[in-house]
Amino acid sequence: MPKRIGLLFGMEDTFPWALIRAIDALGQGEIVAAPVELDVVRDDADFDYAVILDRISHEVPFYRTFLKVAAARGVAIVNSPFWSVADDKFFGNIVAEAVDVAVPRTVLLPHKERPANTQATSFRNLRFVDWEATFSYLQFPIFLKPAYGGGWKDVYKVDNRHEFFEAYDKTRDLAMMAQEAIDFDAYFRCYVLGRERVRLMRYDPKAPFHERYVRDPAPLDPKLEGKLRRDAIALSAALGYDMNTVELAMRDGVPYAIDFTNPAPDADLNSIGPENFEWVVDAMAEVLIDRVRRPRPFELTGTWPKALLGSSAGTRA
Repeated sequence: MPKRIGLLFGMEDTFPWALIRAIDALGQGEIVAAPVELDVVRDDADFDYAVILDRISHEVPFYRTFLKVAAARGVAIVNSPFWSVADDKFFGNIVAEAVDVAVPRTVLLPHKERPANTQATSFRNLRFVDWEATFSYLQFPIFLKPAYGGGWKDVYKVDNRHEFFEAYDKTRDLAMMAQEAIDFDAYFRCYVLGRERVRLMRYDPKAPFHERYVRDPAPLDPKLEGKLRRDAIALSAALGYDMNTVELAMRDGVPYAIDFTNPAPDADLNSIGPENFEWVVDAMAEVLIDRVRRPRPFELTGTWPKALLGSSAGTRA
């Protein structure tokens, strides 16, 4: 019987079906791929998959629990449901510093509104925020963004105190970060697959969504390319992600990691473009087949615990 790779996905269409075809072609009957199928999940269930690629459980809690059970039954999950449910973008900055990747100055803010099922006395450990010290540390302009989130939802760029508090008032009970804005002269979105395959893509986050991936970019300086690849791999390995995108903004020759905890990154043909799409499909098929043929011991996360225990103050250029 062939070994099976399952794909767990939602609304996306171009990537999953192309990946299934690529896996079937490379697997040559020894390894096959198909969409995951399930209804209820029994507590005594076993699953006939060697590997599952997760593209949707961050949106569907039922799927997230299913993946944890599948992992407990010996299925390799890409990416680990145990870590991707626990990571956040502020902690990601701490990980980045531990692996010598530059990050913008960032603070974690208290909730603007009380989360559900809490009251004033739930926050008796909090002091009043010293906003002057906070603004002095960050310096305007500042980005407000959720510590848990993605897709540019609830993200605000503010240029002064008035705009800051106007935006902060809109953040409800979200856990928000405030981060120095990097005035960049180049921006890269790096696909990292299997913690070693890297696709550097020039990216313009200021452009309309369908125009953000820059077509026919100029060649990169080899030294810069090496640095970008090194930082993208270091972050993905530390986080334990076998599928990830790392966004790096260049300022004064230094790449700053802006967004890099993306365990289910955009892989749609219509947004990333045909050449990037072909690379992602082929490289991801190779990574998943390699996971079937060369199983790894179970891991909760990547190398960040070792990196943090052995790190010092961190990196801010």
